[in-house]
Amino acid sequence: MNNFATNPSEVSNTMIDFAIENHGSIFLLKPCTKAAKAWVSENIGQKNGYQPMWPTVVLEARYVDNVLQGIANDGLAVR
Repeated sequence: MNNFATNPSEVSNTMIDFAIENHGSIFLLKPCTKAAKAWVSENIGQKNGYQPMWPTVVLEARYVDNVLQGIANDGLAVR
């Protein structure tokens, strides 16, 4: 099962662990739950690159697909 919500009705009925924002060359991955904050701490880390908005994670566009796949594989949801 894919944990990426594809329409608004799915979003309203599903607990969202992360919100993601596309800002062109960078994305912001915002953890919304305790589980999401734990996930970014374990899988990305505050000292991994430039993370001035921690626990919001600044991601280069080239890493987004892999990070989202890892989140989905661990059973968390992204909107």
